[in-house]
Amino acid sequence: MTSRGTKYWNSGAIPLIAPEILGDIIAEVADVGVVISETGSILSVIVNPDNDAFRQLELWENKDIRATLTIESVSKFESRLAEFLADKPRVRPVELNHTDGTNRWETPVRYSFHRIGPDGAILLLGRDLRPIAEMQQQLVEAQLSLERDYETQREHDTRFRVLMESTTEAVLFVSVQSGEITEANSAAVALLDRPLENLIGNQLSGCFEGRKRGDMVDALASQAISDQNKKMTADLRGNAGKVEVFPTLFRAAGERILLCRLVPESQNGARSDALSHNLQALYSNGPDPMVFTSATGDVLSANDAFLDIIAVAHDINVRDRSIADYLQRGSVDFKVMTENAERAGRMRNYATKLTGEYGSPRAVDISATKIVAGQQTIFAFVLRDANRPEITQARPHPASDESMRSVVELVGSATLKEIVAETTNVVEKMCIETAVELTMNNRVAAAEMLGLSRQSLYVKLRKFDLLNRE
Repeated sequence: MTSRGTKYWNSGAIPLIAPEILGDIIAEVADVGVVISETGSILSVIVNPDNDAFRQLELWENKDIRATLTIESVSKFESRLAEFLADKPRVRPVELNHTDGTNRWETPVRYSFHRIGPDGAILLLGRDLRPIAEMQQQLVEAQLSLERDYETQREHDTRFRVLMESTTEAVLFVSVQSGEITEANSAAVALLDRPLENLIGNQLSGCFEGRKRGDMVDALASQAISDQNKKMTADLRGNAGKVEVFPTLFRAAGERILLCRLVPESQNGARSDALSHNLQALYSNGPDPMVFTSATGDVLSANDAFLDIIAVAHDINVRDRSIADYLQRGSVDFKVMTENAERAGRMRNYATKLTGEYGSPRAVDISATKIVAGQQTIFAFVLRDANRPEITQARPHPASDESMRSVVELVGSATLKEIVAETTNVVEKMCIETAVELTMNNRVAAAEMLGLSRQSLYVKLRKFDLLNRE
């Protein structure tokens, strides 16, 4: 309103705007403005300066707008243009996809139709739909990802339920933080003699006699992470008998969970004849030293009898050390035993000496067995205290006795120098025979045991006529 009280224009009316100013206004309020004739020919293109994606539309002036649209958008444009030309009220905007004709560039735009003059020109004000399309695409991908996650979760839940119900052992899942039972299978429901709804969400200690709310869960968690026998004996409530609880601790979604297997004491006693249980008891309580090693000789486990014979306090002191460190001939003994066990599957009564950390060497007989565990090869060694003098004295060779007798017979008929030379040959032959026997006729190992090269050993074998002897 002017100072005289007159109006610039009437209510609802807009005065004439200069064309250059109108273009700037249209460029600011829309992403793109397209002026077309009633037949669809592009008369002018106005592009928002902040939107470079529509710059190539400026090159499409004097072309038919249909040539810039995808096939499915042409029919939508013609239908909406016909409604607008027929002066139908409130013609809705239309969403069109522009393309360069090679399908390498495609942009969705939402156009509204406006008359701008008596000559029939039509202004299409467009809004770029790419941000909305990208957001919709992200929402669709997120929805598909959620659906996949739901399907995976349902699949895992089904497997979990089938596994829980198919096992014959009573199984409970218990939250360490709250001490409440979160899952239970049918075997646990039958063993505890309670409905499932009375187990889920209730305290584990409520199923047993004389157990406090937090003490039992803490004790099970401590038992699960210890190296000792992982079980706890508890009395079921209502004089239902005793059970042994075997806990396993794990973490899921940031929460510590206990998996508790409940085995009735009578049932566990009935299973005491299981082979694994018996072998475990033999390994732990047997009088013979037992050692399990990797293929390279590193000790994986050793029982108390082995620790006693080498005078070591705890098995942690021998783990990851080579068993060759405790054998008198070191890697030679280990190589001989493992090569024979590798070839035949086992080797019996290999005589050598075991050297401990502090004690003197002790004569032992060792049996080696090759075991295939998955894709790895391990060796099991069982040792027995020989309790006898030197092996060479325990295992005399008939040929060696005959040679010694022939040496004794030389006294009086030969000089001392000749007798010493003959004695040297006898001793050398006995040592070679013993080495070949100890190595099960493994010439490479025998040469290494005697400190000879392989070629020198063959020369001496040929000298003493031992080359073809088995």
